[in-house]
Amino acid sequence: MAKKKTGSIAVPFLVTVFLGLLIIGGGAYGIYRYFGFGQDKKPSEPVPRQVATSSYEDNHSILFILDDPDQKCSSTFVLMRSIPKDKRLIFVGIPTNTIAIVDDQQQSMKSSYEKGGGATAKSFVEGVFGVTVDRFMKMDKTAFLKTCDILGGVTYPVNVEIAGLRSDGSEQYLNGEQIETLVTYSLMEDGEVQRAYTASSIIANMVNQSDGKRLADQFDNTFNTIINLCGINGTDLTAKDYREHKAAIKDMLERGSSIATFLIMDGVEADSDYIPSEAFINNFVDQYFKEEQS
Repeated sequence: MAKKKTGSIAVPFLVTVFLGLLIIGGGAYGIYRYFGFGQDKKPSEPVPRQVATSSYEDNHSILFILDDPDQKCSSTFVLMRSIPKDKRLIFVGIPTNTIAIVDDQQQSMKSSYEKGGGATAKSFVEGVFGVTVDRFMKMDKTAFLKTCDILGGVTYPVNVEIAGLRSDGSEQYLNGEQIETLVTYSLMEDGEVQRAYTASSIIANMVNQSDGKRLADQFDNTFNTIINLCGINGTDLTAKDYREHKAAIKDMLERGSSIATFLIMDGVEADSDYIPSEAFINNFVDQYFKEEQS
């Protein structure tokens, strides 16, 4: 009986299978590569980070006025100087009994405001400092409390005896209602000078303790909310002003650190009046209004 040649059929069969796989696999690989499957994509060029640029032309000043008749207290006045390029906000409280010669007549901060409202108060402050105050913003109780709520309140050392607050000088958290109670308290030991200083220092602390990134992200809504609460007669700040300075202000809030500071207006008391120090005024203007002096 002849022997079966098992190898003669197996070898050609394996070769055929191998060649078939090679041809099919090669074709599939070509198609795979042709359509770009499995290829490492070249990374796209990085998108450059958009960084807002500020200049000293973005500097501006606003006179803030808290006017709440229910507090049985004179209105509260704080001048803010904003220098976005330097990431700085400077707040100066102005005592209501501050006097100056305006239109050849002696006037006080309080009487000037009562005579003509925010616009006249702004003109008075311009006369005191010899600079341009760009805008004013008058807030009633609702607008002020909303602003405090947006900023998040403040942790502040209180050394005035007011019901509901610790008066030992230790730091304590104050909400909007408590902040207003403190800055409108009319029986402070050093009178209106201390009240003005308290108002400016609380605002500066409140800004520094807030989340700048969050404020920047919500800035559009915040502006619209506060402007609407102030009302048509409560401010001469316009949407155009906002658009012109928005990028610089948001950049300052996002990238700045402890941007706010406050100054105590130096001066002397003369009976019931307060006369600002000429040296203080000159130093303040030289430091923070340089572009107006050039």
